[in-house]
Amino acid sequence: MTIARHRVENGGLILFLGLITIGLTLVVSSFIGALLWAMLAALLFQPLFQRLLRRWPGRRTMAAALTLLIITVAVVIPAIIIASMVVEQAAGVYTQIRSGQINFALYFRQVHDALPFRLQHALDSAGFDSFERAQARLSQSVSNSVSMIARQAFSIGANAAAFLLAFGVGLYVTYFLLRDGERIGPAVVRALPLESGVAKRLTDKFVSVVRATIKGSGVVALVQGALGAVTFWIVGLPAALLWGLLMAIAALLPAVGPAIIWVPVTVYLLATGAIWQAVVVVASGVLVIGLADNILRPILVGRDTGIPDWLVLVTTLGGINLVGLSGIVVGPLAGALFITGWQILTEQRQASAALAHVDG
Repeated sequence: MTIARHRVENGGLILFLGLITIGLTLVVSSFIGALLWAMLAALLFQPLFQRLLRRWPGRRTMAAALTLLIITVAVVIPAIIIASMVVEQAAGVYTQIRSGQINFALYFRQVHDALPFRLQHALDSAGFDSFERAQARLSQSVSNSVSMIARQAFSIGANAAAFLLAFGVGLYVTYFLLRDGERIGPAVVRALPLESGVAKRLTDKFVSVVRATIKGSGVVALVQGALGAVTFWIVGLPAALLWGLLMAIAALLPAVGPAIIWVPVTVYLLATGAIWQAVVVVASGVLVIGLADNILRPILVGRDTGIPDWLVLVTTLGGINLVGLSGIVVGPLAGALFITGWQILTEQRQASAALAHVDG
């Protein structure tokens, strides 16, 4: 009777925890993105906090506040400035497309005529035999991309109060996660309904993937995007900062990379007779932008995350499609934890089978 009662009580507690967890998730759903980035920021800047804490032992509050100030000055403010410049350039490009100042039919004709005959025939067979049709397709595609950026900017402006509230919540939570992270983290791990070894292994994988994604993929992508923007500015390409942002986004995708941006730009420059500009873009793309990943990633990432490139590509794209910008981290993280979880289960089954074989 006592055992049955104990099982019922445990089942009731688990049911209660499940329901209250769902309820809490619904309550804070408006701040999920802010809480996620607060956790990522606290995890990424924890070494800086520890360094400041060693300089001022026992003064955790001051060390956390100073770390938050450094994050604001070094990351948040520059990101806001760059984002406003990108939105301004995107709005300008969108206006030029609508007014006809950017004529994709003319650009397409120049590129089309410069291509070999077989490629021209392939384009014609694909439905680009009419320059008007090509203009319509290309204009619609680019207009949709640029107008989406403009709509997102307008949405942020129209909901400025909600954006500022979420932003403030994110900074506030970051401060407490920095100050109390050493106590909160182990407490969460101990509370997980998993074996201690399994929980530690999953936690280690979580930390390694987050740091690798942000420090490795994120920082390298930003560097490559910045190099691309400088290159496009040197050759006189309009909206160089906007194209640099697109290159940074493309750099997050393995097997695709920033070449998806600078190669078409090179083709256009060659087709329009801008030879030295095309040479500069190719040289920068191969020798500078292309090598940045090989040089910076080993420095920034301490250890391999163990995720195949194809899975990183799929999970990154799927994560962005599901949760927006946060999907850059959420997608690969889900993939890494999926692989680790199945590896642990496989190892446990093999250990059980080996033990049963020995007993038999």
